[in-house]
Amino acid sequence: MDRTFLTDEQWAVILPFLLSHSHVYVGTPLACRAFLEAVLWVLRSGGQWRLLPATRGAWNRVFKRFARWQRCGVWAELQAHVTREPDLQHLLIDSTVVRAHPGAAGAEQSSAEAEALGRSRGGFGTKIHAVTEALGNPLAFVLTGGQVSDIGQAERLIGEFPAEAVIGDKGYDSDAFVKVVEKRGMQAVIPPRSNRLNPRTYDRHLYKERHLVECFFNKIKHYRRIFSRFEKTANHFMAFLHFVAFLIWTR
Repeated sequence: MDRTFLTDEQWAVILPFLLSHSHVYVGTPLACRAFLEAVLWVLRSGGQWRLLPATRGAWNRVFKRFARWQRCGVWAELQAHVTREPDLQHLLIDSTVVRAHPGAAGAEQSSAEAEALGRSRGGFGTKIHAVTEALGNPLAFVLTGGQVSDIGQAERLIGEFPAEAVIGDKGYDSDAFVKVVEKRGMQAVIPPRSNRLNPRTYDRHLYKERHLVECFFNKIKHYRRIFSRFEKTANHFMAFLHFVAFLIWTR
């Protein structure tokens, strides 16, 4: 199966959502589906917009529509549309760094920090902070430069999701964050750092579930436009992440 095309089941989910959206002009459903599959071609192949095959449409029209949907919040709302019944037995949090192409730098009237770009030991790139539900399906993302620590984004990442537990690695071992988690009635399943004088105990059995968020990152890196960042703006890169999240939820 060509993975740069939507399945009929995915299209059956997308079309009613688009028809009900006040900022989306669907036009001919067939043409709208072709637009989404053109975006999917870029996302999956990692190809430049200008190299979009003519059979997929005019690249500049596809790109402008993609950018307009981002400004109107369509991509974010598309992800939210399919995450209405998550398994909130526990939340899984983690991050991964993706290398940025040199062309991703230099957004007009902006800075590297504003566009979630920075230099870490792995080079110039973006860090994707993600939270998934208990089955490893994505709920939310935060983008920062590659050098930014995980713990600084943790509270923002878990948001207001009413889970029973939060599972994370040692990078999230912070007294302040653990207090936030416990104050909300959740269990902090986070192993203590080796330099702690009084290490906390944690549920080692439940901690084994953390591999699901690692599997999630493995899945999204099959999409070449996520594996390497080419977008100058964090908003466009985030739009691709929202689309990938939708694809994972509906696969």
